[in-house]
Amino acid sequence: MGTMPTKEEMQEALRERIGGELLQKYEKATVAVCGLGGLGSNIAISLARAGIGKLILIDFDTVDITNMNRQQYKVSQIGMAKCEALRDNLLEIAPYIETEIHHTRLDQTNYGQLLRDVDVICEAFDKAEEKSKLVDFVIENMPDKYLVSGSGMASLRNPNAIKTRRLTNNFYICGDFESDVDVDGTLFAPRVMLCAAHQATTVLRILAGETEV
Repeated sequence: MGTMPTKEEMQEALRERIGGELLQKYEKATVAVCGLGGLGSNIAISLARAGIGKLILIDFDTVDITNMNRQQYKVSQIGMAKCEALRDNLLEIAPYIETEIHHTRLDQTNYGQLLRDVDVICEAFDKAEEKSKLVDFVIENMPDKYLVSGSGMASLRNPNAIKTRRLTNNFYICGDFESDVDVDGTLFAPRVMLCAAHQATTVLRILAGETEV
């Protein structure tokens, strides 16, 4: 194995790729990823690679063998809390990123406490009911927060159907807005990752000051 690069070396390598101005903005940012499945695990890894300073990782679930087809976990991590497993994987990619993990179900009892100090919230839940509850709470109670949500990435439908829409000044939604795993019955890594990439890119654009879609 090679020598662990210093924080300064990691920063310089990233600065050469994205520039000092963006790197500074990203290093100061805190992003919450709510749900660490196919969407959330891919979003978090993309944001860590881009230089986001702090990620808050929230999920009540554990890694399961059925997650292997689309989520960013390893077989050796089966049985681990997803927030712990993803933190470990992120630290292998971006060893100096700050992480805050919560092995808990996010709901009306803790939205305010866990999300109060973030710049952008990524909604990456599986179930429509959980998605809508979080979206409604943030819009009604945290109007200053940016929210990026995912809706529709199931099946083998045309990947070009996945888009990003800006619904309000601070609320964005990414997906095909039609497919549902309960109806289509399938989730494949490429299409899930594509939706996650839309969400992660939207976060990076927001933090860069590019808020138009």
